[in-house]
Amino acid sequence: MKSERARIVADASLEVLAAKGMRGLTHRAVDETAGLAYGSTSNLARTREALLELGLTRLMEIEADRFSRFPSGDLGQGPEAFAEFAAQSIHLLINEHRRITQARYEMALEATRSPRLRKIYDEAGVLPRRYTADLLAATGFQDAERRGRVMVSMIDGIIFDAIAGAGGQPSLDELRRTLREILEGMWHSG
Repeated sequence: MKSERARIVADASLEVLAAKGMRGLTHRAVDETAGLAYGSTSNLARTREALLELGLTRLMEIEADRFSRFPSGDLGQGPEAFAEFAAQSIHLLINEHRRITQARYEMALEATRSPRLRKIYDEAGVLPRRYTADLLAATGFQDAERRGRVMVSMIDGIIFDAIAGAGGQPSLDELRRTLREILEGMWHSG
């Protein structure tokens, strides 16, 4: 972020998105959430789209930081290693990081209607796909690039179902079993 004030406003915008949805995202709501004087947010991000861009840029920073803390290729070999890592990651995203995940889904839908946000959102989507493909390759999967795209889509579906769907909240053990089954199928299909 450009400044500490920009980070505060961006974090508050993500919190408002998670709590109130896209309709609740206003400059005033962000000011209130951030504990700033009225008008502070609009001084930093004049338009709603500028506020969304600020929030999406911050979301990218948060996710890039999260990925930088993940292991890089030392998970072990085979589907079991990746399944365990993915299950723990999903569990964090639907529990401890639930608010950020909710904000990400709000941004995803808004990006379908805004070419400027779409560009930023698409750039953000490169990181998880690249990371997943690299980890699959490191754990011994063939055709890791294609399978990485498939895994990100499946993982996103599991997360979406837990956050916004009717699927309920899967336990860590349920996530482990589900991912092992999926990955075993990929592993044996060559």
